[in-house]
Amino acid sequence: MSKKTRSGIVYSTDPDYDYQNEGTDDPDTLTPSAQDLRVWLERKGGGKVVTAVKGFVGRTADLDALTKQLKGVCGSGGTAKDGEILLQGDHRDKVVSWLQSKGYKAKKAGG
Repeated sequence: MSKKTRSGIVYSTDPDYDYQNEGTDDPDTLTPSAQDLRVWLERKGGGKVVTAVKGFVGRTADLDALTKQLKGVCGSGGTAKDGEILLQGDHRDKVVSWLQSKGYKAKKAGG
């Protein structure tokens, strides 16, 4: 177990003590047809434009895999942070069409 997940326990003299995680497990990943994704255009610090994909329900590993695929499709950098995918640049049309071709329910959101 990672030391970062031990939530304040430093040392225990009990040899049978078992560290308990207080965090909840990731929810099961929904099928692509059950996902309801929204694709936003956001402006970050310095006027940088970022395409944000919000609404993904599932495990962090599946979110990271989807992020990697979208980065390859768009040919840009990006990250998965706080349950959403952030891609550098304005790739809304490309992302929506690719997600729909893979069976996801996706549409543009925002202004």
